[in-house]
Amino acid sequence: MQLNLVVLPGDGVGPEVTAQAVRVLREVANVYGHSFCFEEHTIGGVAIRETGSPLPPVTLDACLRADAVLLGAIGSPEFDHLSSPQKPEAGLLQLRRALGGFANLRPVSSYAALAGTSPLRTEIVDGANILFVRELLGGLYFGEPRGITSSNGTSAAFNTMRYSVSEIERVARVAFAAAMKRRRKVTSVDKANVLETSQLWRQTVSRIATEYPQIELDHLYVDTAAMHLITNPKRFDVILTENLFGDILSDEAAVIAGSLGMLASGTVGGAIDLYEPVHGSAPDIAGRGIANPLGAIASAAMLLRHTMHLENEAADIEAAIENVLDAGYRTRDIAASSAERMVNTPEMGQLVTEALAEAADRRHAYHAV
Repeated sequence: MQLNLVVLPGDGVGPEVTAQAVRVLREVANVYGHSFCFEEHTIGGVAIRETGSPLPPVTLDACLRADAVLLGAIGSPEFDHLSSPQKPEAGLLQLRRALGGFANLRPVSSYAALAGTSPLRTEIVDGANILFVRELLGGLYFGEPRGITSSNGTSAAFNTMRYSVSEIERVARVAFAAAMKRRRKVTSVDKANVLETSQLWRQTVSRIATEYPQIELDHLYVDTAAMHLITNPKRFDVILTENLFGDILSDEAAVIAGSLGMLASGTVGGAIDLYEPVHGSAPDIAGRGIANPLGAIASAAMLLRHTMHLENEAADIEAAIENVLDAGYRTRDIAASSAERMVNTPEMGQLVTEALAEAADRRHAYHAV
């Protein structure tokens, strides 16, 4: 299998965690005999420093030629004084729009080894396994008009939440198709008692549901969904929602896994798929070697599964992550006690790489028998 991958380390801890994801992907190529080519480019704050743009044309051109894009993290407080179109985050929004991915997949599950890390009781999170399908190119983040106005010595700001039927239909079909491979339940989250966009959302999702009679569909208001994520996360299988609600709820769901550092994501549906850990750039810990690379590594597994259709390789990465956690190794964010084996960022990457090789060897031995 040939893979041409553009790597965008980005800002803060992005380069540290992305390096470990690339390390694991190189091991996958070595173990399975694939040919993976990695091309690195700048985006976000580091790109602003070097070129003056959060998304340089050379970066965008490379991404549009790639099979997939692996991103680290974007954002730096040193650019907070800039206007929105000039900030590092604008580069990510521009990239998402250019690549065309409209569905953001965010799996969240509870690892038995990390049950003590979650602020929730073990019996609440044990067995929880949720896939968020978040619409990514509409809503408040992209709606127009938007801006800040000043008049008579005072200022006002405004954003526009806008959705079309076609935007809702396409992301709903992604959610229902995903549920067909899981436990066949979709929970659509909206605020239909207040927002017209949510009323259209609910009507459209209900209509698309008739195309999938095997799937159980229910609707929840976003505030109710937020409560159930904390009190009864096992009630959910696939959660389908719009851009803003999906951003907030999927971050909230990090309490199930124990840390944002554990969460991966993939953006699909466009010309080129984009994969990135859910956590931010964490500038306060950048360069200290303590960031958790497991979200980035799990994002690499998603890339292999969803873009390259390499299910065995993706499953071996995920098994390697679980084996390392079961062995008691922890980065700082997922350490519940001093008795656990504390490791730094590159050490965690190396441990997963070694466990991956062992998992692949067991798979090969099984098939040989």
